[in-house]
Amino acid sequence: MTNAEPLEQSGTAAASYEIGFKRQITIAVASFWESPVRNRIVLVAAALLAIILLTAYGQILLNRWNAPFYNSLERRDLPEFVVQLKNFAFIAGFLLLLNVVQTWLNQMAALYMREGLSRDVVDQWLTDRRAYRLSLSSPLGVNPDQRLHEDARKLSEMTTSLTIGLVQATILLISFIGVLWQLSSGFVFHFGDTSFSIPGYMVWGAIVYASIASLASNLVGFRLTRINAERYAREADLRFSLMRTNENLEAIALARGDETQRQRIHTKIDDVIGLIRQLAIALTNLTWVTAGFGWLALVVPTLIASPAYFAGTMSFGELMMSAAAFNQVHSALRWYVNNFDSIADWKATLLRVMSFRAALVDMDDYHPEGSEVLLERGATEQLAFKNVTICAKPNGNSCDHAFRLREPDPVIGVGERVMINGDQGINRKLLFDALAGLWPWGSGAIELPAQEILFVPQLDYLPEGSLRDALLFPVSAPSFSDEEIAAALTRVGLGDLTQSLDEHARWDRRLEKDEQISLAFASLLLRCPQWIVFNDVLEGLEPETVERLSSVMREFQNATLIYIGRSGAFYDAMSPRLLHLEALPQTGR
Repeated sequence: MTNAEPLEQSGTAAASYEIGFKRQITIAVASFWESPVRNRIVLVAAALLAIILLTAYGQILLNRWNAPFYNSLERRDLPEFVVQLKNFAFIAGFLLLLNVVQTWLNQMAALYMREGLSRDVVDQWLTDRRAYRLSLSSPLGVNPDQRLHEDARKLSEMTTSLTIGLVQATILLISFIGVLWQLSSGFVFHFGDTSFSIPGYMVWGAIVYASIASLASNLVGFRLTRINAERYAREADLRFSLMRTNENLEAIALARGDETQRQRIHTKIDDVIGLIRQLAIALTNLTWVTAGFGWLALVVPTLIASPAYFAGTMSFGELMMSAAAFNQVHSALRWYVNNFDSIADWKATLLRVMSFRAALVDMDDYHPEGSEVLLERGATEQLAFKNVTICAKPNGNSCDHAFRLREPDPVIGVGERVMINGDQGINRKLLFDALAGLWPWGSGAIELPAQEILFVPQLDYLPEGSLRDALLFPVSAPSFSDEEIAAALTRVGLGDLTQSLDEHARWDRRLEKDEQISLAFASLLLRCPQWIVFNDVLEGLEPETVERLSSVMREFQNATLIYIGRSGAFYDAMSPRLLHLEALPQTGR
């Protein structure tokens, strides 16, 4: 096991970090309230509500227009027919304008929702080393790009769409229930010698019809949420596998591993296809319900209103008006039915995004089972180890393999040169990570100096963008002049790159390992840190590069240098004080 693998057994998170729906909503509301786009979203929402109310009013006017229009047809009254056509043109034009404005507001609401959600999740991800710690402690952190990008997009767009649809359906329901109740309130049913009336019977008919449709949809489509959530997880695995393959094409080609990697990717494709097949079956079954009730809705309103029409208490125009009002009430009531698959998809996406965000926030309070290595920021200018033991293979609250410094509680002072090596098989990088606060598994405490420590890994991160950005990351580019940058590059043997400072490229691929390490040393020359910890950076470099960089190290006369590794060049150049890592007996403690 490497320290890049998620430690599922260490107790921080299960393989599927799931939280309850109530907490999902709580997290979503809290993040929205703290979002910088909150006021813009509230303003757009208020405008949308006004447009929806005006649209409902326009639809009521259109519903009332049905009675005189169809009555004019029944009477064959041409002048009244022309008048009603003019009225229709005014009402339809009013509704058309409202529809156009609402479409624009819908898009703006989705845009602001995505901006707020995407920025919030990324901010939570790249805060105080949460992303790295999550990658060690939970499978959620291994391939988060799907949740950060695609799931965040879907959640913002679907939340906007479903919320607007629900509000619109609710307003229409409230508006047209009164109309439908009034039209069907005075009708008396006659069956033989028995007569009875049901106040607003068409309203109750719409409620019963929509309830049956809703119940049937729930029974048929209850599996959709789980299937969608699992599908998105497998899609993320496939995307991550493709990305990893693309990043390591040379190594795969050299190992003649194309066929093996192809089979692995095909396995992940099979997982995705299998879930899509399950989703297709579930949606097909749901269509029997949604489409079936949709076709019935064409005739059900007229059937329910027909007793009053045939009894002579309702004109043809009122019949058409009642049917239109019934359809409005029914469509509002069955909004949940029509959107059952969308709601299931939304809930699955909400679970993925909010569980990821919750896992990130929980990293602040995360402590591995059992003991841990504590980092203490001291007021003195020294780095001290206090009974430190590093657990290399955590296993719940026990440790399968651990190591420590042979020297009891060493203290490193300002300006010292220290080299830390170790027994064969000891993963020295874990000490490097523990000093940086990235590996908490173990025991004891490390007292850090008051000054900032700069950590130099074997292969530094080179962000996309210009060479200047890659060189100075994470310091802002305006901090140093071109002359200072050119001098630093020349000193480490990269003088030929001084003309490419503003060139954009994949520098992690364009530069060889020696050049990347040299670039990191150029950054050190510019930043002049007081404390530097190296993780075996001279290992595997060309002799000329090692000699040059060793010479650069000697220039940090006032800095404390700690080299974790076995480099003979560092030892010869710096004559360091030696510390030694030794394995502890495997007692299963």
